[in-house]
Amino acid sequence: MREKQNLRISIKTFKRGFTLIELLIGMSVMLIVIVGALQLYTRSNKITVDQQQFAELQHDVRSSMFFISRDIRMAGAGLPIEFAVNFLEGQDNEDQGDAEVTPDRLKIMGNIEDPLNLKISQYQGSAATISVEDMSFEKYPYNSEAGPDNYYTQIGIVLVLPNPDSGCRGGEIRQITQVHHSAGGTNEGFNFAIGLAEDINPPGGLAGTCPSSDDYDGGMITFINVKEYWLDVDGSYSGLTAGENGYIGGGEGDILYMTQNGYHYPLAQNVENLQFEYNGDFDDNGLLDGFTSWDPNWTGDPVMVGRIRQIRILILGRTPDRFVSVSGTPPDNLALYRRPALTTGDSAGQDDLHRRFLLESTACIRNISLSLYNTGER
Repeated sequence: MREKQNLRISIKTFKRGFTLIELLIGMSVMLIVIVGALQLYTRSNKITVDQQQFAELQHDVRSSMFFISRDIRMAGAGLPIEFAVNFLEGQDNEDQGDAEVTPDRLKIMGNIEDPLNLKISQYQGSAATISVEDMSFEKYPYNSEAGPDNYYTQIGIVLVLPNPDSGCRGGEIRQITQVHHSAGGTNEGFNFAIGLAEDINPPGGLAGTCPSSDDYDGGMITFINVKEYWLDVDGSYSGLTAGENGYIGGGEGDILYMTQNGYHYPLAQNVENLQFEYNGDFDDNGLLDGFTSWDPNWTGDPVMVGRIRQIRILILGRTPDRFVSVSGTPPDNLALYRRPALTTGDSAGQDDLHRRFLLESTACIRNISLSLYNTGER
């Protein structure tokens, strides 16, 4: 009998369950655990998002630096020594309206992408035709799927330089329409479109036409690349139309462009500032004078431009969105989240919580008047 009573007590105790207080305590503990896990996930996600956009920013800035420094090293390559000083032209602190940032511009020229140097035997300027020395196309052929001659029309843009002995320094940029020559490599030459390629303006005041077409006899015809690196601050650059010749526009600012032969190639976005400094023996004492900004008096001056030996490049990137993983107020002496002053540019007065990435490099002008010619292989 006593054993049955004990069994009833045990069963009654087993069926008793949890009290309301115990349930509330358990739910509170679980809620704390869940909230803590969500906070940890949210924090980790914010850090991931911030680091992702910062990594993309670094990639854009580094790739831009690669292209700019590469082309600077090739500035003036392939030009006759008498014209090698017409390889470079800068602009300091370009005013783009109400923008806070005034970036620099740099225009360079050289036989950069497709080497070609052919000597002119006769130039009929009014007829827009040039004859080159016999066997030029056979000696330095370019091959393409459409045939060797068609390669020249595919490239299209050439610089026609006068004979240095003529005293004229007017270089014509023209568009090739046709290549002609006879069997055996005779009567070789180019036909051009009427008029000059007006959208392409070489640096150093080289654009122009000599008084006589005879000035070009004995001169040089070369493929040419006129490249200009510049920053569109607010996406509404004066004189350009959105959607034309590669220009994005439409309010899409902070885009770094490389304009090549009149066509605008966007290289990177989220670039806040672009600056250049120049080093050379400007006082002709045999020593480099140190880096300085572009002097407007240098433009078109072959002596001063010819003394430039190094160019410092500074590219400042800014993340498109504010860093959401930042807590508190950054100290004033740690300007990670404000625009710094670069060379002659002004800095921002306060933090905006956008992370910056500054990349600086120096490129030497090493290929001035480098003798280039096409190898016959493509």
